[in-house]
Amino acid sequence: MENRNCQNCKNNFTIESDDFNFYEKIQVPLPTFCQYCRAERRFAFRNERKLFKSTSAFDGANIFSLYPPSSNRKVVTDKEWFSDSWDPMDYGRDFDFSKDFFTQFFELEKEVPAYALNVERIVDSPYAANAATLKDCYLLFNSNNSEDCLYGNDFFLSKNCVDDSHVNSCEKCYECFWLQNCYKCYFTIMSVESHNLWFSRDCLGCSDCFGCTNLRKSSYCIFNKQYSKEEYFNILSEMRLDTRSGLKEANEKVRIFWKTQINKYHQGIQNLNSYGSYVSNSKNVTESYMVKGGEDVKYSQYASVAKIKDCFDYSIWGQNAQLCYETSVCGENVYNVKFCWDCWPNNKNLEYSVHLKSCTDCFGCVGLRNKQYCIFNKQYTKEEYFILRNRIIEHMNTKPYIDSRGLIYRYGEFFPIEFSPFGYNNSLAFQHFSKTKEDIMEMNYGWVEEESGKYTITKKIDEIPDSIQTVDESIIKEILECSVCSKPFRIVNNEFTFLKNENLPIPVKCSECRYENRILDRFKIFLYDGQCMCSGLKDVTGQFNNTRKHTHGNTACVEKFRTGFNPKNKDIVYCESCYQQEVV
Repeated sequence: MENRNCQNCKNNFTIESDDFNFYEKIQVPLPTFCQYCRAERRFAFRNERKLFKSTSAFDGANIFSLYPPSSNRKVVTDKEWFSDSWDPMDYGRDFDFSKDFFTQFFELEKEVPAYALNVERIVDSPYAANAATLKDCYLLFNSNNSEDCLYGNDFFLSKNCVDDSHVNSCEKCYECFWLQNCYKCYFTIMSVESHNLWFSRDCLGCSDCFGCTNLRKSSYCIFNKQYSKEEYFNILSEMRLDTRSGLKEANEKVRIFWKTQINKYHQGIQNLNSYGSYVSNSKNVTESYMVKGGEDVKYSQYASVAKIKDCFDYSIWGQNAQLCYETSVCGENVYNVKFCWDCWPNNKNLEYSVHLKSCTDCFGCVGLRNKQYCIFNKQYTKEEYFILRNRIIEHMNTKPYIDSRGLIYRYGEFFPIEFSPFGYNNSLAFQHFSKTKEDIMEMNYGWVEEESGKYTITKKIDEIPDSIQTVDESIIKEILECSVCSKPFRIVNNEFTFLKNENLPIPVKCSECRYENRILDRFKIFLYDGQCMCSGLKDVTGQFNNTRKHTHGNTACVEKFRTGFNPKNKDIVYCESCYQQEVV
């Protein structure tokens, strides 16, 4: 083991013995940034859901793009980019040994056209981005194989869902987070194989429950208390869940109740020797976040499409990725890819490249397809390639890039944040790292405001009926004012139909504010050292009374773990063993 000091945040971090083995295997130097600062850099190169009005660099047509106009990128439609009407090799150039690598690489990156939305196989799904195989969807991001869905991110194999995040194989769910195989669930989080749940958390195989948590194969429960079917629906009708005021009151009561209930220290299932937040079906996955089907993985995040194997510091995607390090948005049959951004599919042996498709043995390239032995978009023989590659790596070490804050970038570091085209506030990094606009501007990370159209508000929030039952279809013609950010928004036709069918009130927040509120239930990437809070007969706070005698008897549990629960939030967190003894 070796302790180091992060050159960015100045905190100490540890390189463990297994880490040395991985770095030696892929032949990279030891990191000089801690795991969280490394993740922040990768996240800064991911714009998940912010769309900007732009123009095509090819024909000047108006298009929507993930790239803001201020990025000075040459953006084209995805169809134009994948066509044969242009050749990225035309932008090839010699490497200039009088300049540092990163400066001249991003000079090249700004010249080569980039695709606007990162979509494929999209049918009648306007304003989708980072998505594939969608049909009749609207404002859906990071999603695949879904139909008739609106306003969401990370949908997979889902249908007719609205305002959800991280849902898999779900239907008719609303304002939910982290669901799998669920039907008609509302305001529910971290639940599996359930239907007709309201404001429930961590339920499995349940139906017709309200405000419940940690239940298994239960029905007609309210705040974990059993009722008859008739009693259940009578109480539910009194809650006025078809109104905004009824939902607000219900949410407040539920949140108070949840605070008195136990939580399992991690959120995954079917794991072996793995830990992190939202890690499932994995083996030897540690210090990671939202990984499914991983094996021998560390310091990685958002690899939600199985499988990913033998990777460190891998962020976003999956789908058969192996031996990757310090990459962002690289997936679908990629092998030995290092320090790359948005390279997919079928890539092998890439370093410091962007937007490469089906390429092998390329270094410092942008936008290439089906190429090998290229550097700065210029073709070389195999022998020439490796000689020049080694010279450039040596040059990166002897003439490193030094950013505006004095941070040093040699070979082995991911791209500096100040080169991100998106603006820090529009990137995934902004969701996980607490930085103000002033912080971001001072660090020279870039701040880009969205352009807002000029609309006249036609209906104030207090003019919208409290209940959906008194709202008619004319609402879709109105322009509403968001109760949080004051920006204008509309209720689209499919949204109104869904709300009417599900007997849910008209929202008074825009879709973006609804999203920001929804992900408050989602942990950030940070892990904390924790200890089981079971004291034997109850939890250490005295709020939760154990229902069974635990294996450690009446004494306190001594199990320690790494967890996504921040101790400052004062949640009741149990280890796996104590949790399972309570939840049966």
